[in-house]
Amino acid sequence: MIQRVWLISLVVLLAACGYKPTSVYTKKVIGEQIYVKVETSLEDPENSVLIRDAVNEAVIYKFHANIADKEHASSKLFIKLEQVNFQPIEYDSNGYVIAYKTNVTLLTSYHDKKNKKKSLKTYGDFDFNIASNSVISDTKRFNAIKEASQKAIDALISRIAVEGIRSDY
Repeated sequence: MIQRVWLISLVVLLAACGYKPTSVYTKKVIGEQIYVKVETSLEDPENSVLIRDAVNEAVIYKFHANIADKEHASSKLFIKLEQVNFQPIEYDSNGYVIAYKTNVTLLTSYHDKKNKKKSLKTYGDFDFNIASNSVISDTKRFNAIKEASQKAIDALISRIAVEGIRSDY
C-alpha cells in the first residue's frame, strides 16, 4: 500500500513539474522533416563523412525528426567542418606526448520552419591517450574526431532548443 502511494506521488510530481525534453523545443524551431547537407572538406573528406553520419544520427535520435529531401523538408541544416586540431595535453617523464585533446569546430547555418536563416558556430572536444613514444593511429584519430563532433552537434541541439524556448514558434 505504501509503495503504491509513493509510486502515485512520484508520477504526479513528475507529470506536474512541466518537464519537456529538448526534442519538443527543437521541433518548434525546425519541425519534423529536416534536410541535412554536410559540406565535404577537400583536405579531410573522411571526417566530413563521420560528421554527416553523426548529424543524421542526431536528427533521428535526438531531434526525433526525419531526414527529408530538400523540397519536402520543413527546415534545412547546412554544416561545415571548419576546423579540427589536436593539442598535446600530457607528457611522460621522457617528454613524449601521451595524451591529446581533439577540438572540432562546426559552422552550421539553418533555415528554420519559418524560413528564417541563422548561423551558429559550435565546438566539441575529446581527450584520449596514446602509447608513449607513439603517433596517433588512424583509428584513434577518427574516433576522437567522431566523439568531438558528437559534442559539437549536442551543443548545436542545445542552442536550437534554447531558440525554441525563447521564441514564439
